[in-house]
Amino acid sequence: MAMDTTGKQADGVAFPASIWAQTAPARPLAPALQGAVEADTVIVGGGLTGLSAALHLARAGQRVVVLEAMAVGWGASGRNNGQVIPTMTAAEPDAIAARYGEAGERFARLIGNSASLLFDIVREEDIEAEAEQTGWFQPAHSPGRARLSRARVEAWSRFGFPARLLDRDETRALLGSDFWYAGMLNPTGGHVNPLALSRGLAAAAERHGATIHEASPATGWRREDGRWIVGGARGEVRARHFLLCSNAYTGEIVPGFASRLARSIVPVLSWQMATEPVAEPLRAAIVPGRQAVSDTRGDLRFFRYDARNRLITGGVVPGRRDVARRVAEKASRNLAEAFPALGQARMTHVWSGYLGMTWDRFPRVHQLGPDGWAWIGCNGRGVAVGVSLGREMARAVHGEAVGDLALPVSEPRPLPFHSLARRIAPSYLAWLRRRDRIELPQS
Repeated sequence: MAMDTTGKQADGVAFPASIWAQTAPARPLAPALQGAVEADTVIVGGGLTGLSAALHLARAGQRVVVLEAMAVGWGASGRNNGQVIPTMTAAEPDAIAARYGEAGERFARLIGNSASLLFDIVREEDIEAEAEQTGWFQPAHSPGRARLSRARVEAWSRFGFPARLLDRDETRALLGSDFWYAGMLNPTGGHVNPLALSRGLAAAAERHGATIHEASPATGWRREDGRWIVGGARGEVRARHFLLCSNAYTGEIVPGFASRLARSIVPVLSWQMATEPVAEPLRAAIVPGRQAVSDTRGDLRFFRYDARNRLITGGVVPGRRDVARRVAEKASRNLAEAFPALGQARMTHVWSGYLGMTWDRFPRVHQLGPDGWAWIGCNGRGVAVGVSLGREMARAVHGEAVGDLALPVSEPRPLPFHSLARRIAPSYLAWLRRRDRIELPQS
């Protein structure tokens, strides 16, 4: 199985060997931070959240400076599967509202509207991101999970969103397979080239007046005379407002940076890959409507087409030996099991990156101090939710009342034995697989 595992350079910054790095519109690296800079808002992290916040603040006339340690979209924002999903993985809307009250209700509505917001921004800013708002479908892998799909449709419908339950025949027609039992369809979802989206958001923010410094890792921050001072190796930014948007890579590039936040999540390595282009007659039979698909398993099966009719899929495997080959073979077997006509699809690109997991699958929003905000813990749903939270944090620093915002604030709670949690996190997969098998019907 020949795969591209070589990195691609962007003016000295190596990108993972993803299909996105190969196909996204090029972007020259922005100048690194030098000297002392004044701004209204300083943002740490050039991923989807930070860039969305920068865009919304720049649109409102603020002087915005973004510090990115590597390059725009280098982390999870440019490495993910590109599915635009208006839900969280396991945090249901009623549970979010129950935990956080009115702020939770607003947050649930923000999540439910997150895909629509992302696609609206793409259209408004004319971003070339291979965006397809064809819907997101979550097929149920067992009768028990079909009941879960029904409950999720009812929950999101109560919050005013257009989720719909598909029965087994409708599921078979949508997927071109009888491998699943039913499922939840949300027509507002879809998929994008995530690195192209990241670069497009950066360009849009710059058009509106934001300044981005790449290859500029932040090394710390402090409050002084009512200002936030964020320092780097060769300069610092002084600003009234501060947003920390580094998510799963918090503390990974600069060890010890924001350590309390970094220890509140577990970075989990997620593998993505791309097949060879699927021939049109077969493509028209497999997910003919080109929806983004991720099912109800804990050991998730997920896939969607890119603009070149490659299936973009992925997975995880335990252990550290020969992981790229083993995870590609597993994903190929999974596709063949659901779509026998596809056969053992050959993976041409295989890449990986961290996603930030919290113990209960709830994302965390934190107020760092006056006019300072952070969020962390995407739990595999960072594309749509990250863009929406960027807008919401921009609203916060632009002066809107916290009581009107969809920001369920909590205090950072570092996980005890964090280093141990990182080591054993891959073993979690074995438990998920056992749970998945329990859900399957008995033969």
